[in-house]
Amino acid sequence: MPTTPSVLVFDVNETLVDIDSLAPLFEQMFGDRRMLREWFAQLVMYSMTATLAESYVDFVTLARGVLRMLGEAYRVGVTDDDLDRLRTGLLTMPAHADAADGLAALRDSGFRLATLTNSPPNPDGRTALENSGLAVFFEQRLSVDDRRAFKPAPTVYRYACETLGVPPGECMMVAAHPWDLLGAQNVGFRAALITRPGNPPLPVDGLPQPDLVVGDLRRLAQRLTGSR
Repeated sequence: MPTTPSVLVFDVNETLVDIDSLAPLFEQMFGDRRMLREWFAQLVMYSMTATLAESYVDFVTLARGVLRMLGEAYRVGVTDDDLDRLRTGLLTMPAHADAADGLAALRDSGFRLATLTNSPPNPDGRTALENSGLAVFFEQRLSVDDRRAFKPAPTVYRYACETLGVPPGECMMVAAHPWDLLGAQNVGFRAALITRPGNPPLPVDGLPQPDLVVGDLRRLAQRLTGSR
């Protein structure tokens, strides 16, 4: 990278907090913990579909609906208790082991840190970010709920820039999902891919590639602070 960004905007789900903590629910319901990945992939697909169709419901509502849909598809009964457990699980996902160290190193090196998540703010003020202990690292904790469109819609990345008072060229999106990074790059962000398990790069000619590809946030901090 020719210059280092001044603002790092982080995805939350899977990038900072570990969605594999939800796997026991799916194993109990479907007999296969890998159903977590099918559910999450369908959730992301339908969030994008809703945005393209100019419709919107919040991410937790959509998550519960997708679980019901999968229950119908696999002939598994989905109870209200299952839906409540999913909601609670989404709010209590633990931080990845490297997250606090990496964020502390980046903050202490002078980077501005913010989050931009598909998840809505919780009415009682507690979110997965607060419950994981990571909220203290961020000056802004932004949700796409304020724009009623999901990532990777351009409006949500521009909203982050407007709120932070910086142009896209000063921002780097940090995410475990290439689709999120493609959305950010589309409006002028730089991009860092965190290759969490099950999230490799997308090596397709003609698509923008991340500026950085690293295995965790400690390595991200090493790469970015080493370039300052």
